[in-house]
Amino acid sequence: QVQLVESGGELVQAGGSLRLSCAASGRTFSVYAMGWFRQAPGKERDFVATINWSNGSTRYADSVKGRFTISRDNAENTVYLQMNSLKPEDTAVYYCAAARNSGLRYTTKWEYEYWGQGTQVTVSS
Repeated sequence: QVQLVESGGELVQAGGSLRLSCAASGRTFSVYAMGWFRQAPGKERDFVATINWSNGSTRYADSVKGRFTISRDNAENTVYLQMNSLKPEDTAVYYCAAARNSGLRYTTKWEYEYWGQGTQVTVSS
């Protein structure tokens, strides 16, 4: 099992920045990729960004490219999501996820086995 704990969500004004953290524990050696997803009220859980745990390669949703950056600290078993130029439409609960299988794109929620409890990000206009 892998346990994930997110932190860093809060209320911020449009144009501002936030950094989310996701601390992983347990059988972290089995993790191949980590991802961030978000879910607004009444909407589906959408892909935001993913990072390969070993080589650091990344993918982003078109809606956040150029504004968000995903990174990882292997020594601390932690993944970060730096969010800049925030917009009201970025308001959502942000979830961290971990995937065990290799060879996937890691852009859909079905590719991840472990999930954190989520952290609320609210962007005011």
